[in-house]
Amino acid sequence: MLWLLLLYAWSGQAQSSVAAPYVVIPGGLYIVGKKGHGINPYRTVKLSAFRIARKETTNTEFAAFVKATGYITDAERRHDALVYRPGLAEFEWHNDSTANWRYPNGITYGSIDHKMDHPVTCISYQDILAYCRWAGVRLPSLDEWEVACRACTTTDFSFGKDTSLLRQYANTWHRTDHLVPDSSDGYLFTSPVGSFAANPWGLYDMYGNVFEFCSGKTKLNHKPTVVHARGGSWWCSPFSCHFFNSYDIGSVYHRASFSNQGFRVVYPAGHNRAPR
Repeated sequence: MLWLLLLYAWSGQAQSSVAAPYVVIPGGLYIVGKKGHGINPYRTVKLSAFRIARKETTNTEFAAFVKATGYITDAERRHDALVYRPGLAEFEWHNDSTANWRYPNGITYGSIDHKMDHPVTCISYQDILAYCRWAGVRLPSLDEWEVACRACTTTDFSFGKDTSLLRQYANTWHRTDHLVPDSSDGYLFTSPVGSFAANPWGLYDMYGNVFEFCSGKTKLNHKPTVVHARGGSWWCSPFSCHFFNSYDIGSVYHRASFSNQGFRVVYPAGHNRAPR
């Protein structure tokens, strides 16, 4: 049965070109989830075709939105962004009142002036919805994100089961804890989008760099103030947050702004308006 489902999905396999900013994911039946997973169980889903951004939304793209609309993010108004600081215990974050999308790790670590090709961070789910309305795009659903990430694979990673290969595909944390900064892969925080290898369908940074917000709810979440993100981040490591995989789903407050959270967008198939 499995090979039939995968054959059906592959019959219209993802279409992309090096120049295109998005990848076309064909409609069909796909395998998602993981056996025994409490939130995301192994199952088959049916999706309509959609176009998903090849890379995460960058500071350049978000800056264009702010310039055009004068939008002020939650972190700029609430001064409650959470950032990494060396010496913090696992899963602890520092509330830096100076941090926002322009200074994603706080003023101490500088602005985005030389990081315009990095993913935008320190933005909330509500900020992202505002961007999407302006740009004529939307967030991927939880299932759409996973299907794009898996690229018709059923292993924990689109490249197989060998976690050691993750270094080729993702900006993640390689130390055993967060007490000491880790830039062993060349980046302490985010990296320019597309710096690591793409998955089989030409999508970059599906594991690591930043968590990517998705639309929709899991079966265990019915709270309007709780939203979901997927894919792991530069902060995630095998020893603490192990969310850099195809199946896990994270939860966060919809107004929260972290220095390891961002997004990529979907251009709905058949949508006539060109994305900004």
